[in-house]
Parts: sequence; C-alpha cells; structure tokens
Amino acid sequence: MAKVHFFYSTMNAGKSTALLQSNHNYQETGMHTILFIPKEDVSKNLGSIKSRIGLKAPAVVLDKNMNLFNFVKDKDAVQKIDAVLIDEVQFLNKKQVNEVCKVADLLDIPVMCYGIRTDFRGELFEGSSSLLALADKLEELKTICTECNRKATMVIRLDKDSKVVTSGKQILIGGNETYKVLCRKHFNEMTKLLD
Repeated sequence: MAKVHFFYSTMNAGKSTALLQSNHNYQETGMHTILFIPKEDVSKNLGSIKSRIGLKAPAVVLDKNMNLFNFVKDKDAVQKIDAVLIDEVQFLNKKQVNEVCKVADLLDIPVMCYGIRTDFRGELFEGSSSLLALADKLEELKTICTECNRKATMVIRLDKDSKVVTSGKQILIGGNETYKVLCRKHFNEMTKLLD
C-alpha cells in the first residue's frame, strides 16, 4: 500500500534538494513522476522546483482550485505514475491534503510532500497541520540555528531594515534577506511570542 510522506523543516534544510534527488532516483530507474509546486511559489521559481544548490526540475503549478486527485488519476490513466512529489506543501489547503491521501489510498501511488511546519509566528500552516495529522510517515529534515549550534525548529521574519516582524500576513515569499532560522530559545528571545 502506498504511503503519504511528510518531510518537514525550517528554511535552508535542503527540502527541495531532497525532493529533486528522490525524483532523480525514480527517473533513473525508468519510473514516472509528477512534481507539483503551489502557485504561491511560482513567481520566485518560474514553475520549476529549484534548490539553493542549483538543481531544478519543471513542475505542475498547483493552485487552490485544482483537484490534485483527479489530475493524478487522469495522468495515471495515460501513463503509469510511480510517485508524486510536492514542494512547499505548507501552502496546500486541507482539501488538497485530503486529495493527496486519496492518491495514496485509492490510486496506490506514493506521495512525498516537502514543506515548512510553522510560520514566522510559530503557528502551523494549514497544509502542514493537515499533513501532521494524516501522513503515514513524518520525517524532520534538520538544520542549525543561525545564533547557536542547536537544531533550528523556528523561523523569524525580518523587515527591510532587518528588524524582527511578529505580525502580518502568513504568506510572504522570501529568502535569507526575509527569514532567519532559529532554535526555540532564540526564537522566543527575538519575538517574545512564547512568553
């Protein structure tokens, strides 16, 4: 029986690199995959999944109205699909995560989801929350706090003057100029959100 895998972490932990490596491994053995990237991330990556180390692959743009299950089912009817890989899965909504589960359960196709667990306020993203509840396998990809040598589990948002922001819209696409990864201790020291 196929499974839903959720690989989660903060930023800069190599999620996209791990996804692209898995995709390469499937394709190298002659298997067929479908890669998805949520619409929220498309302007940054132009419809491709890109890693910070330069790897990239084209991906299907997934918007909030797309029925992921029907899309995969239709593709699988034309050519056998061996795996589905989704980057930035935190941007999926609950309905789409349910569709991800249907792909594994009804089509018997494994789905590997890669994303961030919590936002800059320490709150779960909708897609991540649903996957934490429903995924068959959870795996944390680790990275190090930028302030110490502890494991980074949190992320803070910075404004244009590099000052910490603790309110605002949940989704703001940005890189190292906008976000910084921290352990829980340094996250709270900088945000006071856990007091």
